[in-house]
Amino acid sequence: MKIKPYRGIIWIVFLFTVGPVSSADYPAPAEADFTVRDFKFASGETLPELRLHYRTLGKSEKDGQGKTTNAVLIMHGTTGSGAQFIRPEFAGELFGPGQPLDATRFLIVLPDGIGHGKSSKPSDGMHAKFPRYGYNDMVEAQYRLLVDGLGVNHARLVMGTSMGGMHTWLWGEMHSDFMDALMPLASLPTQISGRNRAWRRLVADAIRNDPAWNGGDYKTQPPSLRTAAEMLWFMSSNPVLRQKEAPTLAKTDEVLDKFVADYLKNSDANDVLYAIEASHDYDPGPSLEKIQAPLLAINSADDLINPPELGILEREIKRVPHGRAIVIPMSENTRGHGSHTIAALWKDELAKLLQQSEH
Repeated sequence: MKIKPYRGIIWIVFLFTVGPVSSADYPAPAEADFTVRDFKFASGETLPELRLHYRTLGKSEKDGQGKTTNAVLIMHGTTGSGAQFIRPEFAGELFGPGQPLDATRFLIVLPDGIGHGKSSKPSDGMHAKFPRYGYNDMVEAQYRLLVDGLGVNHARLVMGTSMGGMHTWLWGEMHSDFMDALMPLASLPTQISGRNRAWRRLVADAIRNDPAWNGGDYKTQPPSLRTAAEMLWFMSSNPVLRQKEAPTLAKTDEVLDKFVADYLKNSDANDVLYAIEASHDYDPGPSLEKIQAPLLAINSADDLINPPELGILEREIKRVPHGRAIVIPMSENTRGHGSHTIAALWKDELAKLLQQSEH
């Protein structure tokens, strides 16, 4: 199946501006922790207590057979958390009354992945002794959270952005009968390679080869965390936007310095290193035919991490039995890789997917 160009309405939405629906128009998320006892990682390591933090909006509903009918799992990107979705440009476009994921109709689950947010992570105290986790571990933990923690035995929709998009492909393969629909955003269904691998390797090498990292046992954050922040700034948007916000040498330094300073306030080098390296086991390619639920993959043409000129999405989507893919053209409204969180760009397609996957 060929990739279809996006022809939906393009809304004028800018990051961090107030969208058409305020936070008061959807319920505040409830936060909680779920502990998995003796969680065994694919590496063979075990954590006696794995803490999974999560946010929920709405209430679970079940049919006459006890099957959950309205659960929606939304997974975040690398070094992010479920909190990133509680923003006007995402929640304000999706979770309000009459919107595609109306929180009065759906149970929306926003977990913090292993190593991220308020879930168990290296900076809690284990540092570099924390188990070496991968994407398969993260998906398994999410599954345990839904089934054992929340009593959710079926999902109406599984979706995610960036790393969460990659997790969505894995969900479709590892738990193929668990969901009615899948929507990975800003991701490719293939092993990390090329430039995508290179920028991750650059960050990991900078941290591991920094004498101040000290094998993970540092007292203050090593200087290499600054390099990681700069690389994340570089990869996360498109060149046109970066030029607009940083049109001179001095302005570029000012913008970059501010981004890095803000990033360093709440970041940890071990957490970043683990999160970047967690993609080591991501390889959905060999099992794409196992995905049974309708799947809609959405990327943007100005995504530096998943550039459309590679042709990977167009080639691989043909192998997904009920797969479809869209690449949103670059415009003044796209944000490069960050377009995945600007829901106005793709929420009409989400609504179609939900309608088409109704039973």
